[in-house]
Formats: sequence, C-alpha cells, structure tokens
Amino acid sequence: MRSAKVLAILIGLSAALGALPAVQPTLSQETGEIPPLPRPRPDREAMVPPTGATSEGETTATEAIAAVSSVPQPVVLTARITADGTPIPEGLVWRVFEGAPGEDGEMALIAKADAGSAQLELPPGEYVVHVAYGQAQVSEPLTVVPGTTTHDVILEAGALRLNSAVTGDIPISPTQLHFDIFTSGDESSRALVVDNVPPQEIVTLTSGTYHIVSRFGTVNALVRADLRVEPGQLTDATLYHHAAEVSFRLVSEEGGEAIADVEWTVKTADGATVFSERGAFPSTVLAEGEYLVLAKLGDQVYNRAVQIQPGSPREVEVLTSVY
Repeated sequence: MRSAKVLAILIGLSAALGALPAVQPTLSQETGEIPPLPRPRPDREAMVPPTGATSEGETTATEAIAAVSSVPQPVVLTARITADGTPIPEGLVWRVFEGAPGEDGEMALIAKADAGSAQLELPPGEYVVHVAYGQAQVSEPLTVVPGTTTHDVILEAGALRLNSAVTGDIPISPTQLHFDIFTSGDESSRALVVDNVPPQEIVTLTSGTYHIVSRFGTVNALVRADLRVEPGQLTDATLYHHAAEVSFRLVSEEGGEAIADVEWTVKTADGATVFSERGAFPSTVLAEGEYLVLAKLGDQVYNRAVQIQPGSPREVEVLTSVY
C-alpha cells in the first residue's frame, strides 16, 4: 500500500515537470558560444581606491624610481686636443653647471675640478660642462644617466708663441715687450682674449684666427698682425718693430755731465705729448718718426727736434749752451 502511494507521487511530479516550458541557453550572436555566467563580486566601493591613492605596488615602484633619480652617479670627464689625440693628462679646469638657467638668468655652478680627468658624482639629469685648457675653452651639454657616465671633449686647440725684434733682427729686452691677443675681426668687434703676454710664452688657444698686438715699451711703438692657430700645432711668430729705445740728457756741452732735476716732455710732430718724466737720464721707446724734445730746468726751457730711426738704443743730448 505504501509503495503504491510513493509511485503515485513520482508519477504526479513527472507530469508536472513535463508541463513546464523548456529553457534553452542563450548563444552569442557572433561566436555561437555560451557566454560566461556572471560571478559574484564584492562591494564596488571596496574595489575603487580613494582619489589620489595608489596601490602598494605602484607606490613602491615610484619611490624606487625617485630614489635612483636622486642618487649621485659616477661621471668621468676627459678632453683631447684633437679627435685622434690622447687624453690631456693635466692642466684642465672643469666646471659643471645646471642645464637650465635660474630666475636670475644664470646657470648655477654644480661642480668644479682641476685635473686632466675629472672624477665627479652627479644626480641623473641635464647639465652643461665647460672645460678650459689655457685660453682654449669649450662648453657642451652633458646628460647623466644611472650608472657610470663618461664624456670626452674635443678642444680643437693649438698654441701660439710670440716674439718681437727691431727691424734688422735687433733683439728687444723681454722686460720691454709684451703682447695682447684679441679675437679676429674689425676693431669694433674684437674681444680681448689675453693681455700682457710675455715673449716666448706658449699660449694655448682654440683653433682660429687671432689679432695680435705687440707692444714695445709703453708709449707708441706697437705692431699688429693677424695670425692663424691650427689644431694640434704650435705657431711661432716674430713681429718686427720700426722703433728704438731712446734716453735723454741735458748737458752744457756735448758729452758733458747730465744735469739733474730736469722736467722732460716729448711731443709728436702734430703736438701730442707721448712722454713726460723728471730726472737726469730718463729713457723710453719711440716709434719711428719726428719728435720735439723739451727739457725744463727751473724757468728755462731747452728743446731739440729729433728724428727717430729703427735700430739699436740711442742717446739724445739737449745742449744748454746752444741757447
């Protein structure tokens, strides 16, 4: 009897289920595949970080990058005279500046070294490196990256050694001679590179043409010339003066004793004063030309017209007995 009831219940359930409509799975229109069923997800607000926040991994990576970017890195700087030359072992002055000017328009000096090869430590970034070797100078951009940065500068420099003599190869005392070196061009555009260079001194310069002024004495004896400096070469040059060293004496007779406490003045033919001194035996250097020599003793003035010719040192006597 119990078995009959169970059987009747099962038959009723089967009939009820058969009466329900069949459910077919939805297919993708493009692929014909069954799309994945949606998965349960946590609360949406828990998934979205607050504004400005980053994940722990992103924060760590950012901090690591910042740390590497701020740590000074090794930088090695070297320089050569020419591209195929060997590194200069000494005598260089290195300066490293910020890559961009500050509010005052100047680039800040970051590092300086006096060495053939500069060993520095700089944070990664953009800089300007300046190197000077004598009067030869070069500025170049410098990029420092993580790790060791090496930078080699080619100076393209040469050297100049100057001397002068009086026409006829008459030597000039080194104490009476010096040189000024300017950039090339007309007088209004020239810039002074170095002044008061003694004779026979080697001056290192960036290759190019320079305007040279040789000064013999301190008055008006000078010679100008344009000279070319070639990379990796020493240029020797001798400039010739049309001038002479001159000394003065006021005497009562030719060859007599020099009179002391005399005020001397030398004027050019057009009346310009080029020399004045007080003494018994003054001397100077005068360029070739005509001059008027004045010797004042007390209230009396004695004078003599002279013609200066290039040559060896000479003496000019002014006689009191002539007047």
